[in-house]
Amino acid sequence: MDDTQWTTPSSGSRPTVGELFSRLSAQTSDLVRAEIELAKAELAQKAKASGIGIGLFVGAAVLGFFALAVLITTAILALALAVPAWLAALIVAIVLLLVAGLLALVGKRSLDSASATPGRTAENVKQDVDAIKKGLRS
Repeated sequence: MDDTQWTTPSSGSRPTVGELFSRLSAQTSDLVRAEIELAKAELAQKAKASGIGIGLFVGAAVLGFFALAVLITTAILALALAVPAWLAALIVAIVLLLVAGLLALVGKRSLDSASATPGRTAENVKQDVDAIKKGLRS
């Protein structure tokens, strides 16, 4: 801050208590607005990460569904024809299950890394409150 903010244009002396409270009110309002904007930005970022994880889980569910269909087909082929065609269907089903498991694992890790609390905003608010308390004491 420059020194011109601490003097009134009319008197050239220190600001009055009313002026100080007016500035405090304006600065507090600006600070609250800035913290709310930061919280919105953090939550939007975390929602995006959660959306990716949910999308991966949906992909795993779709592949799991097709794997189940292939396993059922495999069982039908194994019973209807005692020939190696069922072995090919079983290999495809196992591969689909492995891919589904991999997608589920990656999706779980993505969801675990995206917590729902805005960490930086909470820390900033705590620092702001501490600064205000310290300022009121002096």
